[in-house]
Amino acid sequence: MTRTAFIFAVVACFGCGDDGGRPDSGADLGTDAFTLVDAGEDGFVPIPDDGGPLDAHMPDLGEPDGGTRTLVTVGHQRELRAMWVATVFQLDFPSATTLTSAESHAELEAIVDRVRSLGMNAILFQVRAESDAAYASAIEPWSRFLSGTQGANPGYDPLAQLIELAHDRGLEAHAWANPFRGLTSATSTPDPLHPVNRFPDAAEPYGTGVTMNPADPAVRAHVRDVLVDITQRYDIDGVVFDDYFYPYPTSEPFPDDDDYSAYLTGGGALGKSDWRRENVNALIASIDPALEAVAPWVRWGVAPFGIYRPGMPSGIVGLDAFEVLAADSRRWLEEGWVDYIAPQLYWPTTSSGQPFGPLVDWWASVATAERPVIPSLGLYRIGTAPEWTPDEFAMQVALTRGEGERAAGQTWFRLGSLNAELETMLRSVYATPARPPRVPGYDATVEPPDVGPVPGGITLAHSSPAIRGYAVYRAEGADWVLERWEPVGRTAVALAAGTYAVSAIDRGGVESAGVEVEVR
Repeated sequence: MTRTAFIFAVVACFGCGDDGGRPDSGADLGTDAFTLVDAGEDGFVPIPDDGGPLDAHMPDLGEPDGGTRTLVTVGHQRELRAMWVATVFQLDFPSATTLTSAESHAELEAIVDRVRSLGMNAILFQVRAESDAAYASAIEPWSRFLSGTQGANPGYDPLAQLIELAHDRGLEAHAWANPFRGLTSATSTPDPLHPVNRFPDAAEPYGTGVTMNPADPAVRAHVRDVLVDITQRYDIDGVVFDDYFYPYPTSEPFPDDDDYSAYLTGGGALGKSDWRRENVNALIASIDPALEAVAPWVRWGVAPFGIYRPGMPSGIVGLDAFEVLAADSRRWLEEGWVDYIAPQLYWPTTSSGQPFGPLVDWWASVATAERPVIPSLGLYRIGTAPEWTPDEFAMQVALTRGEGERAAGQTWFRLGSLNAELETMLRSVYATPARPPRVPGYDATVEPPDVGPVPGGITLAHSSPAIRGYAVYRAEGADWVLERWEPVGRTAVALAAGTYAVSAIDRGGVESAGVEVEVR
């Protein structure tokens, strides 16, 4: 972003003395008058390790004096960089069903710190693995993966803990939900509050588990209401579905003949495949307006199977998600029913039947800059075949970025697959910080932050509770280059001498003008 071309206003603000580097108090504070926190090479300020609030580590520098400030236009290429964290079968969290609240908090803190250290900016945390809840809910039972028994309160709220930890460290927290999986095991004992018991006629044993029938309007309404409930009560940044709609097939057909016959008797004219897709579409289309009504800044997406249809694009072979899973994910984008699609592209660039490059190019061709594709990449593949190396994943990131604004980041499945080599790769491809894209359709006015120049750094403040943090841009010639992201709790940061511009970004991704500041 060119600096000189975009200086657009000079308005009242706190000022500097004639030396341009200290608050105009008439006194030389010196570097011993305050404490600044070194942001480090990763662009993030270390969080105090004593468990105290951030502000406890920052001195009171007083109110800034009146003066002038220069506002400039700033911005950077946005990317959602998200890690999937699974609770089903305790894959990533929790490590045991006997955790105390303090132990849960410590595990989640380690997860958040690890994800942040990789240059990522979001966590997709599984809150609904089998029509249950990894959070406090009055409409679905506690997950058995937390306590060992469905419906048993584990004594802590993982989602609440995760949100607090993520936001304190400048990460987004997204709620990952499975829409129609009732039970992962048909032999498990469901709690009385569970949908299997609340909607018994819609609970269909299939394969080794139970699927909640997508044809039942009450089931669809319940799933929508669950998401609204989460969004109303928790300060989440996003909601995302995985790929389970109609179930992956077994040797037996899914038992919905009676439902389809009732549809035809009632005057329906669609073929069975189209009817199934309309059942799924009805749920997908209902979610965006429901979330918009309570939290328009929440990002809403779906991570479907990575092949839309065989032959799309030419040469692609594999499962037909459009037909078998009743997932018309291209339509979801075209109709604007979702903010983004995260197709599960868990194949290498060298694959003959499912090559990553042509697949990501096809998905990007049906996306737009407003509603992009953000592919999910399969970390779990590492080491399963010679082609699955860190370099392969770096290449997939490069190919995604090559699609321009129609592709806006990556999601990574999943945390438990990380190793040292993968972490090195991720730190390399995410060496430059970035914030997630602006939520489609979300609009807000964000005031610039209060930025105070002090010797060796700046102070930060903002009055809005909707702010997630501050983007710190460094002047490089005629450009503003994003140097780091500071979470909203940060009140001071050390910077090398130079010219900077600091903006505020709110929970929907809207960015304020930048406040230009000289650090001496």
